[in-house]
Amino acid sequence: MPSPASDGAQAADAQRRAQRGLSRLLTRDMRGLRRLIIPSRLEASVPEWIVAVRALVEQYGAASASLAADYYESERVAAAVTGRFTVPLAGPPPDEQVENSLRWATKDVWERDPDDPATTDAQKEPLEVRLEQAAKKAEAVAQKLVTDQGRGTVQEAVRQDRQATAWARSAALGACAFCKLLATRGVVYKQDTAGFRAHDGCHCGVVPVFKGQRFELSDHAREWERLYRDYAAPYPGDQLRRFRQALADHGHLPTL
Repeated sequence: MPSPASDGAQAADAQRRAQRGLSRLLTRDMRGLRRLIIPSRLEASVPEWIVAVRALVEQYGAASASLAADYYESERVAAAVTGRFTVPLAGPPPDEQVENSLRWATKDVWERDPDDPATTDAQKEPLEVRLEQAAKKAEAVAQKLVTDQGRGTVQEAVRQDRQATAWARSAALGACAFCKLLATRGVVYKQDTAGFRAHDGCHCGVVPVFKGQRFELSDHAREWERLYRDYAAPYPGDQLRRFRQALADHGHLPTL
């Protein structure tokens, strides 16, 4: 009998932790690249920094995809399915996507007229504050771009593998309300489902499910499902806010 698939399985948890560890290394190296941004030469140094970060995203993205492929292959063995399958590794995001994301992260560093009504409070802060906030946004952007390659590898494998039937979302205990809500849906994501919905800084994983294998929600995901059903589901248009409040009221407040 194949072992059941679950968002709370040891393998799913180990995969999330491995990807998170990779993200920590990425953040370390991102901080090392901050020296490339020279405050007195923003127009020249920011583009150079973007090129360096793009190379970093490609390097760590390949590692994320490799970790995900190893995870998928081990889950395939645990499911006791037949036939050979080679996991296709997700490629890096397009250069344009990386550049646009990093330019969004750094949009507030440029000097603006403080009397212009369009100038935001964030853009009125001293340059060193704006640079620090931009660096934090860039770290979150890069983390998502890298982790998406791992998640995309599992999703594409599920799509191509004839022995795979679907995938489920795996969210950590410290995930945000949005991620916890999606994780309660279990194995509703089929092979042709659209891409993984993730935000910057999201550490959720993808759990593959194979033929003959049942999926079981973890205990904590079942509790999130109950909280949503009891406190949020009856209120269309206000469900996510009520679910977030229910999580906080019952000791499931996301880790900040």
